[in-house]
Amino acid sequence: MIPLRLDEIAAIVGGTVNGAGDVKVTAPAVLDGRQAEPGGLFVAFAGDHVDGHNYADQAGRAGAVAVLGSRPTPLPTIVVEDAQAALQALGAYVVARLHARADVEAGLRGRLMVAGVTGSQGKTSTKDLLAAVFSSSGPTIATVGSLNNELGVPITMLRADASTRFLVLEMGARHIGHIAHLAGLASPDIAVVLNVGRAHLGKFGSRAAIATAKSELVQALPPGGTAVLNADDPRVVAMRAVADGPVLTFGQAEHADVRVIDLVLDRLGRPSFRLQTAKGSAKVALPVLGAHQALNASAAVAAGLAAGIPLDAAAAALATVSLSKWRLELRDLAVGATLLNDSYNAHPESTLAGLDALAAIEGGRRIAVLGEMLELGDASEAEHRAVGEYAASRADVVVAVGKLAQPIADGAGERAVSLADNNAAIDWLRGNLAAGDVVLIKASRGVHLDEVAAALT
Repeated sequence: MIPLRLDEIAAIVGGTVNGAGDVKVTAPAVLDGRQAEPGGLFVAFAGDHVDGHNYADQAGRAGAVAVLGSRPTPLPTIVVEDAQAALQALGAYVVARLHARADVEAGLRGRLMVAGVTGSQGKTSTKDLLAAVFSSSGPTIATVGSLNNELGVPITMLRADASTRFLVLEMGARHIGHIAHLAGLASPDIAVVLNVGRAHLGKFGSRAAIATAKSELVQALPPGGTAVLNADDPRVVAMRAVADGPVLTFGQAEHADVRVIDLVLDRLGRPSFRLQTAKGSAKVALPVLGAHQALNASAAVAAGLAAGIPLDAAAAALATVSLSKWRLELRDLAVGATLLNDSYNAHPESTLAGLDALAAIEGGRRIAVLGEMLELGDASEAEHRAVGEYAASRADVVVAVGKLAQPIADGAGERAVSLADNNAAIDWLRGNLAAGDVVLIKASRGVHLDEVAAALT
């Protein structure tokens, strides 16, 4: 956060100051008062069940010096009609100021370079890979976890300050227009589009509509901004038509500008490969699991090239990456089994990738513990059954958790075990896991299969 007085912030967001207007905010904004830092700003929302304004004192004890909210609090408060709109306006102001600071030596549009990343799956892992690549060249701020919505994006933007060289923003969408709005706040220099899959199919209605939503990030680029597109996904490659500037492609296709070749997996399913470009190649060994991460890595390197980071430096930086929690986390269990915790979220494409990662790990039995994939609309039953069929080809046992996951068991046939809920899954695993087993846990966030993983560890 760049230092701003409360009266300055009030002018930016169209609010009024209740308290001392000369108080200066010098630390990032937070939505959780417990996470406030000395000099920070606490953004309070009055929800249906919890009113954030009641936690202003808590935020103050943690170090916050002011509140942005819809009514006065014990701390100096910027009072606005719409706290979400005010938060977004403040984030847009800060990034615009940092963007406008010319850096002649770097030869770039501004002191700050912004990269946005979207796609139906792989956004968070690719964001983590992008952060590793950009951090090799300068101070970098990136989305924490998957805070990729109308609150998370401006909160991340407000973590940038005068020292920040790169800002990496993950952008999600539930409807057409969401990404256009988020990108309008941040004005990205680089737009990374990973894929058009079936996540949130029930919300969008069709993959064509999902493609339209994802293309909004490319359309938001300024003249000269670079679109980084997946050469393996026809719906993404087609976004070249709406790009008003350079396009770099990535993937395994022969025509990809950053191409994955010679891909192999080690005994733990970690990929090694080469990235081939027109100007040379570089070897990469990722410390994370899954062949699909090679594609995400090629996207991160392509974005690095767009930012002027040399291929060798970008490739070397990938070896330092660590992913956000519950993304194919590998853990050893007390019984001698191995846990592959991919419980943060799930949809058909990411579940298939998780099953491939499970099959790639050396061990004894492979056990896939799968729960419901949410928001698939009318295609839900068919998609769950198809996942079950695929799981039966990749795992020795397929454990379907919950009534709505029954089509997974139906698809898996003789390899299936149907369990009523998370507690039943915990009991079954504790009674059946043996040394050498490898167990994958995967479901949509709302199913809370992370509880099963936590019980095992």
